[in-house]
Amino acid sequence: MKKIISLFLAVLVSLSFISTGVVKADKIENIVISLGDDLSSNQKQDMINRFEADPESRVITVTNKEERKYLGDYVSEDLIGTRAISCSYVEELDDGSGIVVETSNVTWVTPEMVKNALVTAGVKDAKVKVSAPFKVSGTAALTGVIKAFEIATGVKVSEKEKKVANEEIAKTGELGQEIGKDSATELIRGVKEVVVENKIKDPEVIRETVEEKARELNINLNEEQFNKIVELMKNIGSLNLDLNSIKNQLGGISEKVGNISNKVTDAVNNSEEAKGFLAKIEQLIRELIDKLFG
Repeated sequence: MKKIISLFLAVLVSLSFISTGVVKADKIENIVISLGDDLSSNQKQDMINRFEADPESRVITVTNKEERKYLGDYVSEDLIGTRAISCSYVEELDDGSGIVVETSNVTWVTPEMVKNALVTAGVKDAKVKVSAPFKVSGTAALTGVIKAFEIATGVKVSEKEKKVANEEIAKTGELGQEIGKDSATELIRGVKEVVVENKIKDPEVIRETVEEKARELNINLNEEQFNKIVELMKNIGSLNLDLNSIKNQLGGISEKVGNISNKVTDAVNNSEEAKGFLAKIEQLIRELIDKLFG
């Protein structure tokens, strides 16, 4: 009996090591870190540590030239700068998980701004961290996030999607400086959902939508702000976006998981059969421990 138990335990331990190795390999494979190319070696290592990433995770760099390619038409020279500093961590998640974003040391963009822009780019089911060794605007981080996402998932984001997503984060950030970040984010997201749901392409109808949503949120816009939002929405309307997908990615499955968990708990609590089954498992574990150590 002791030999059988010892063999059983040995098999369990072996399987746990094998399983751990496979999980670790898969996890590393699904993580990509993008670092600003102009950071020093020490700063790059500091960012990897700050992301709490495995030392074996894949690391790529993003240049200032790449940042300018997508942002140059939308933000000022001062915001882009001449060096690539922003960094990001991207981890592919299970289907239906949605997009989760954390930011630190970025002053111009918020997690919601990044999340909304990523949805526009077609990014799905990813955990994203955006940061830098010191405070930066954060607008250029989207370039690194999308680049890392493509490598982590093998999903190609089109040049048009990248361009529009960068336009969205730039214009939302700019508008946020003028009317408040939360108001700007809510306005852009609200108008985008209406445009996508109704497949609106007519600039006049888009403008009416912006006006309606602004009134609803009690936001006053000047003519220049109106024109920039309408231009952005024209470009968003030209993409093949789906409203349900947008909402799922912004919401994720946390609420669904919570509901399922509650239902399972209720089912166990209300089922004598389930209680009996769990009691048997507990008894078997106790007996095994007694035989091993008693």
